[in-house]
Amino acid sequence: MTGQLSSRARRDRYGSKINRTHSPVLAYAVPWVSVMLGSLIPQLPIASAVPLMPPLGYLMLLSWRLVRPGLLPVWAGFPLGLFDDLFSGQPLGCAMLLWSATMIGIELVETRFPWRGFFQDWIVASVIVTWYLVLAAMFSGASVSAGVFLVLIPQLVLSVALIPLLSRFVAGLDRFRLTRVRSLG
Repeated sequence: MTGQLSSRARRDRYGSKINRTHSPVLAYAVPWVSVMLGSLIPQLPIASAVPLMPPLGYLMLLSWRLVRPGLLPVWAGFPLGLFDDLFSGQPLGCAMLLWSATMIGIELVETRFPWRGFFQDWIVASVIVTWYLVLAAMFSGASVSAGVFLVLIPQLVLSVALIPLLSRFVAGLDRFRLTRVRSLG
């Protein structure tokens, strides 16, 4: 017995990862749960005279779609939008329609322009977020006037500034969901 090493001591630092796979629960659940949590975060009580809190659920959806293009299916905008509609206070169907249209639109842009880069993703996301905020304001029943668009500027600036940070956060979540492993044997 003294000549035998324990099984842990016999493995080198790379051999312990052989014959292991990703946890399917984390691999599939992390993107969906992170978008849903992003939809719930704006519910925190923040007192402001203008809509300052960006649509974090929507930004998380955009980030997941731009960081990992094939991970969320195109139809994911519908159920995630429904979840957001239930908690955002927007009329039912607003986020379902806009999130689904976003997923289809990004799919069309990526089909047309298959090359990708950070600035391209940021510009595409900025344009999409701008349209989302304007259309969501119109869906909410706000009158279309210069005052409404003026009030949306702080929320738009904060949303566009958060895109790179959320993309980096999503990349970290992606590493997390792929590094959690379970043994096959």
